[in-house]
Amino acid sequence: MVLKGVGVFSAAKIFGLLYTAMGFLIGLIFSLVALVGAAAGGLQNGPGRAAFGMLFGVGAVVAFPLLYGVIGFVAGLISAGLYNVLAKFVGGIELHLE
Repeated sequence: MVLKGVGVFSAAKIFGLLYTAMGFLIGLIFSLVALVGAAAGGLQNGPGRAAFGMLFGVGAVVAFPLLYGVIGFVAGLISAGLYNVLAKFVGGIELHLE
């Protein structure tokens, strides 16, 4: 069995969702680090900078999934399209299923 083509938009949707989930996890980690840094820095630099650090940390939970989702969608779109073009020349991926 040989995989001769991939649905470009279906692959892009899957990549977009996978990258969104990864972006959420990375955003959570980034947010935790930023919040700890803001709390530690707030003791030395005053409350204004600590609030900025906390806002930046919480914003990562929203911004990273959106950014990663868009990047994943575009990467999936390009990858699936390129696969379809190249599979015509080299024959695609051979699958062994039971």
